[in-house]
Amino acid sequence: MYSFTKPNRDSITLLTGLGVEGDVHAGVTVKHRSRVAQDPTQPNLRQVHLIHQELFAELRDAGFDVAPGELGENVTTSGIDLLALPVGTLLHLGDEAVVEVTGLRNPCVQIDDFRRGLLKRVVGRDEDGTLVRKAGIMGVVTAGGVVRPGDPVEAELPAGPHRRLERV
Repeated sequence: MYSFTKPNRDSITLLTGLGVEGDVHAGVTVKHRSRVAQDPTQPNLRQVHLIHQELFAELRDAGFDVAPGELGENVTTSGIDLLALPVGTLLHLGDEAVVEVTGLRNPCVQIDDFRRGLLKRVVGRDEDGTLVRKAGIMGVVTAGGVVRPGDPVEAELPAGPHRRLERV
């Protein structure tokens, strides 16, 4: 059965070209309902969802007690500005796994179903009026492997010029 939140685990297994073993979003083609309705044959650029731990502190300061996994992410990072990474960045997770960053998560109303008012905290506008999505990034698995809490995460930037992340 599908659940918006994901349980914290002792480890997850990333499968090359598919995503997280056992995850509802794993697969070569899109799994998100709205994207399947548009074109079920399009590639799945959302195999792995990563959120930065710093977002939870920001949400806590705004009165929302949200823990890792509760926003549906597969991996929680710390100390890496995920939202500033360019498309094509390779994230080395643990000893073997590699995730190629494809874009920003486009949060939907399920976030408000989880906690009323939370969507406005993870999607907003900057001082120029530009839409800002803060609910993490998405990627595809380019090298599989087991990932455990506390494993190092290292970002390998692609050759320039860099492309800013957009919603996927």
